[in-house]
Amino acid sequence: MKPAAKDTDEYISDFPKDIQEKLHLIRRTIRQAAPDAVECINYGIPTFKIHGNLVHFAAYKTHFGFYPGASAIVEFKKELALFNTAKGTVQFPLDKPLPLKMILDIVIFRLDENMRKAKPVKKKK
Repeated sequence: MKPAAKDTDEYISDFPKDIQEKLHLIRRTIRQAAPDAVECINYGIPTFKIHGNLVHFAAYKTHFGFYPGASAIVEFKKELALFNTAKGTVQFPLDKPLPLKMILDIVIFRLDENMRKAKPVKKKK
């Protein structure tokens, strides 16, 4: 069994070039929506965090997994109707164009959600 990637670059480099290109597109789209988010590997896949987990993404044999959490799946139910979804996940087929605008909108939604949930910083007196 291969050890988990140490970072997103290493994760992406393990895939064929055509899949790498699409993973880079997903990554750039997330970064565009959340430029201050921190990248890491969590659950063995690329993750963006800001005030907690923001989104995760991954590549598999037949699809890209995008993991924005259950609230985003509910919020974007109509837009996601063409894709396989579960409680907190959506699958984008490898052989179809990525819905980058939708990914951007979902990340913006999740960023707003995380920012609202963040605890306010107490000011020192």
